[in-house]
Amino acid sequence: MLDHEEKFLFKEEILHLASALDEAGALDNVEDLLTDVITSPRFDSEVFTLERSLQVMLGPRAGTTLVGLLTVAPDVFDEVAEVRIPAEVQERLVAWRARFGLAIDNALNFLNNPDGIQGHNFSTQIAHVDDRRVLQGRLTLVRYNNEPQFFVADANVFYALVADLLERLGPYSDGDTIDPDVLARLREAVTLLERRAAPRERG
Repeated sequence: MLDHEEKFLFKEEILHLASALDEAGALDNVEDLLTDVITSPRFDSEVFTLERSLQVMLGPRAGTTLVGLLTVAPDVFDEVAEVRIPAEVQERLVAWRARFGLAIDNALNFLNNPDGIQGHNFSTQIAHVDDRRVLQGRLTLVRYNNEPQFFVADANVFYALVADLLERLGPYSDGDTIDPDVLARLREAVTLLERRAAPRERG
C-alpha cells in the first residue's frame, strides 16, 4: 500500500496522465497503439519501444506513467479509483490493464531480466546448398511465455556460439555452476569432434 506522500505523488501523476488522455483522439490513439503492440509478430521489440512511443504520443511524463500504471501491483492500481478523473479515462485505464497489462508486464520483465528460457531442443539436418551437402543445426528455445522460437544455421555458426559461451562462462564457473554430468558430456563431445576433424586436418 502507498503511504501518505506516495499517495499524493501518485495522485499528481494520475491527474497529469488523465489530462493528456483527455485530449481529442488520445484515448483511441493509445488503444490502437497498444493493440498493434500486443498483436505484433515482433511483440518483444515493440514492447521495448512502447514507453518511448507513448511518450511521443502523450508527453514524456504521461507516457512513462501509463506504462507503469498498466504493470503496477493490483493494490496500487486500485488507488486510481480514488482520484477524480473523467469517467471515460477511468474506464479505458481499467480495460487496458485487464487486456494488455499482464502481457506487457511479462515482456518487460523478460527484457529487463532476460532469463526466460524454460527449455531447449537441438537437432541436426542436412541441407543441399549449391549442389553441396551442408550440416545444419536447428535450435529450439522455449521462451518465458511457453512459445517456442526456432533458429536454423550451418554447423559452424553453432560451433562458434558454443565456443563463445564456454569462453565467457568458463572464467566465472566453479563446481557449483556446472553439473558434473554436463561437464562429462562436454569432454566427450570435444573428444569426438577432435577425432572426426583429425582426418581432414591430416589431409
